[in-house]
Parts: sequence; structure tokens; C-alpha cells
Amino acid sequence: MCYSALVEAAYYEYMRQFGADIDFRTFYELYVRRDESGRIIKLLRGMDQSFAQPKTDLEREIAAMVAKHDAAETARLETELFALRKRLADAERKLASKPTKAAAESARIATSKLESTRARLADLKRSEPHASASRIFPGVYCPVMVWEHGRRVIKPMRYQLRPPQVPASFDRTHAGTYNARRDALTKFWRGQFGVTHGLILVDAFYEHVWRHRAEGRELREGETEQDVVIQFQPNPPQRMLAACLWAHWSRADEPSLDSFALITDEPPPEVAAAGHDRCIIPIKPAYIDAWLNPDRGNLDALQAILDDREQPTYRHRLAEAA
Repeated sequence: MCYSALVEAAYYEYMRQFGADIDFRTFYELYVRRDESGRIIKLLRGMDQSFAQPKTDLEREIAAMVAKHDAAETARLETELFALRKRLADAERKLASKPTKAAAESARIATSKLESTRARLADLKRSEPHASASRIFPGVYCPVMVWEHGRRVIKPMRYQLRPPQVPASFDRTHAGTYNARRDALTKFWRGQFGVTHGLILVDAFYEHVWRHRAEGRELREGETEQDVVIQFQPNPPQRMLAACLWAHWSRADEPSLDSFALITDEPPPEVAAAGHDRCIIPIKPAYIDAWLNPDRGNLDALQAILDDREQPTYRHRLAEAA
């Protein structure tokens, strides 16, 4: 289902590679909303870092909001670290005097949380982008290339599509709408297919699979199925233009939302052999404008673009689930 992907987070890369315009106003409004709401809005860390060298007034305002957010998040994480260290020390003292399951569990949880909190703090303090700064999950915003007013435009969008006609609660009742199955494009996704298309630059994607399937074997006697996360990356490495659908959602009493879903199809043999039944669709550069500016009256032509896709060979490896 492509629950996670490694994407291009820097908006200016789309400008450099495709001559796309940047919708700085929408970026600015999104950062204002995060500034006002704290941590509720999840923005890709790499997208934050792409404003490190601002050139316009709006970019400078965004950069200032990023710096303010980073300072607040750093203070919060440092406070959390202090509390976790205390929890671990308390648990270790109990274990030293009288070992109990509760103390052991408290120590385990504190150790695990210490590790993840240190990692988040380290990411905030990095001057150079880390790979994790460009990995999206459902609910996270990243740059998406769309077609507006006769040109290619880059907008920030949330990974998990909310159609225009649904209530906000749709996000909870339809949690899998970051995945637009190709066999449902003319059914469930008919409001977006042939209407609002997008593209994102993807370096790799991640899926949950059974370990024995990823290792190309049957379950051993007495072995239970174990879920692992696998990274699928083109071999040789290459950047893919992944086909998306997107939508603009608005209500008078709620903030508007731009959101997208990656289109997935039946997998190539090497992805299926590794235990997964879906794969993103990388389109060919020659079809960029035809895809972004679709003719709804000719859905067959759009299906033909998806058929005549790039066909990289994927290698896979065990990856972190976070």
C-alpha cells in the first residue's frame, strides 16, 4: 500500500528540474497554521530545511517560523529526555534492590523512548539533511507537483487524501486513503481520476511484509509469522516520478486541506517475490503535462500513460518501521 516513501523534500528541486512555479503563499499559510497549533500539523523535516537560505520576504517569514518551531521542539524534547532519564534511573534502582516485572518493563520503555527522543533531537540539530528528513508517512506534508492556471506548480500537501465532499472524520473512517488502487480509479476515486492529478519525486518506498516472504522461503516448523518493514529501491538507484491523485477540501468553519494519495498497481515480479502485492507507478517524463493536466473525456489515454510506465527493477532490504 506504500505506507511510507522516501521523497524529494526540497521544493526548489522541482523548480530546478521541471521549471515549476512555487506556491509560496500556500506554503506560508501552512507554516502559520503549524506555528499557531504547535505540533498538530506534521511537516516533512526536509521541507523545513529547504527554507534555510530564504530569498524572498515570504521565505524569510517561513524560515523564522521554522526556527521558532525548532527552538520550542528542542526545549520540549530536552525536558522529555530529563524525565526519561529519571524514570530509567528509578527503575534501575528498583531492579537493583528488588527485581519486579513492573520495574523491568518501566526500564525497557524508558530505554526505548530515550533512544527515539535522542534521535529526534539529533535530527533537529542537524545542519545537513538526513535521509529520515525526507521520509513521509500518512498525515505528513510534502511538496507535490500539480497543474494550475496553465503551468506546473508546487504545493505542500498532506499524504492521505480527503475528497472534497466528505466530513473531516473521513480521515479516521478511511485511514488507508493514502493508497489509490488503480483498479478503483474509476470507482472510489472517480472524483479525482481525470480531474486532479499530481506527481512526487520518490527514491524508495516501504511496505510491511512477512519476514519469511521477504527472505524468499516458507515458514519453518513452529515459526510464527513476523511482520517486518522492507525498503524497495530501484536498482540502479534512480528518482521516480510517482503518479498521484489529489484534492482540495474546504469548509467554512475549518482550515482548508490539500491532500494526496499515491496510485498503486500490481507489483513487478521481484516486489511480489519479496511478499508485497502493490507498487507505486512511476510515469515517464514525456507524460508529465498530459498527466498533470488530464482530459477527463479521455480516461483511456490516462490509463495508457499508467500502462506505459517506467519499469525499474527493485531491490529490497530490511528497514526501520519508524
